[in-house]
Amino acid sequence: FRARPSPFYVMDEVEAALDDLNLSRLLTVFEELQDSSQLIVITHQKRTMEIADALYGVTMHGDGVSKVISQRIP
Repeated sequence: FRARPSPFYVMDEVEAALDDLNLSRLLTVFEELQDSSQLIVITHQKRTMEIADALYGVTMHGDGVSKVISQRIP
């Protein structure tokens, strides 16, 4: 992925089972990729969210309708 980076990556909870050391390593790779690619990462990890440019949340109300909430990070 470093020789021929993709324009974007989609990842679903790739860091869920990682310990702190390996999570730090993965976040370093994410930060390197941010320069050349867009990253879409589904996560519940606060540390992963902290390096994001924007966060999107999806919630469901009692009537079964989903709502998307977004927040840009300065």
